Amino acid sequence: MRIAVEGCMHGDLDNVYRTVQDIERREGVKVDLLLCCGDFQSVRNLSDLDSLNVPPKYRSINSFWKYFSGQSLAPLPTVFIGGNHEASNYLWELYYGGWAAPNIYFLGFAGVIKFGSLRIGGLSGIYNARNYRLGHHERPPYDDSTIRSVYHVREYDVHKLMQVEDPIDIFLSHDWPLGITDGGDVDQLIRQKPFFKNEIFKRTLGSKPAAQLLQKLKPTYWFSAHLHCKFAASVQHGEGGPLTKFLALDKCLPGRKFLQVVDIDSEPGMHEVMYDEEWLAITRKFNSVLPLTARNADYGSSLQVDMQDYREWVKARLQERGTRPFEFVRTVPCHIPSQPSINGSSDVPRNPQTVSFLQLLELPYLLDLTSESREPIIRMSSVDQPGVIDHNTEEIPIDDVDESGEYEED
Repeated sequence: MRIAVEGCMHGDLDNVYRTVQDIERREGVKVDLLLCCGDFQSVRNLSDLDSLNVPPKYRSINSFWKYFSGQSLAPLPTVFIGGNHEASNYLWELYYGGWAAPNIYFLGFAGVIKFGSLRIGGLSGIYNARNYRLGHHERPPYDDSTIRSVYHVREYDVHKLMQVEDPIDIFLSHDWPLGITDGGDVDQLIRQKPFFKNEIFKRTLGSKPAAQLLQKLKPTYWFSAHLHCKFAASVQHGEGGPLTKFLALDKCLPGRKFLQVVDIDSEPGMHEVMYDEEWLAITRKFNSVLPLTARNADYGSSLQVDMQDYREWVKARLQERGTRPFEFVRTVPCHIPSQPSINGSSDVPRNPQTVSFLQLLELPYLLDLTSESREPIIRMSSVDQPGVIDHNTEEIPIDDVDESGEYEED
């Protein structure tokens, strides 16, 4: 199977798809799937810009709206995760994953799907130690604080991914796993990005939860973005153990290394997005403790039921209805370029895909729960969190970091 991997999209779908098609014509091949490692910017209309944390000069609707409205159709199946520059109100509608537009699938805040015979997992957002142990308390309309914290990785979502036991072929994260630079040409990276040097040697460059997932899941491939450069590495999991091939890519700009086609062994069959039985079982088991306030999840004794019971239940449900995700449904007005003032409200509706997904698993809809969601937030300091690095240099600005040489402060 040929898979195109893209770094930071920043809403530039037209150029990324054009690049894939150019590769297909030039090399005489057919690409089966496009994977995007975050900063996708699924902005449907002008109202969504209120949920997009970018500097004013980059607050642009870009091209996703064409695919959302049906004016354009993604020329190949596309799967993406979220980064730190997203229309967070829309991604929250699809917290469990779903079609953001026809043929464009969001993996969710955390998720695992099957594409043909391949299992693809992902974790959206970026790591911030101060918010890691909080629940998902942010709700639109976001304020100056929550428009940032909404895309910070949460322990609950990582905990769910840590329960995965079946082999993962591909994993996506926006920021790099902490320590991944040990497995690549770090000298070349520092020559390319000299302002990374201090964090590399202090071992603060990257995400600690992503590193934990890398060691647990041991996927064959791990793809990332965020740092706006191309970097390859490999991780050997123990002597004689499996090998993970890591690749990070740049953002979509002329002359930048933002896309690469990878050939991955797969079994013959239909190449389409399908639900993953194990992941649905994990979701059903842990949904009762999904933390929707600033408090963290309480995993407690109520979750001691054997996972095999959940898998058998999910397997029976999928045999009844099939494994294809529910169909795409538009939930807000489409962008009308000739009428820029008519773009809907900032309300977050219940997405019918999410409603149907929860009905499939016989789970309640809780994403619009607001009680206590504005409660005071008490964060633990890094001193109270053993092994957690508390630093603010976690966001890369959309500006070319080669010019600025600095991170965006949170």
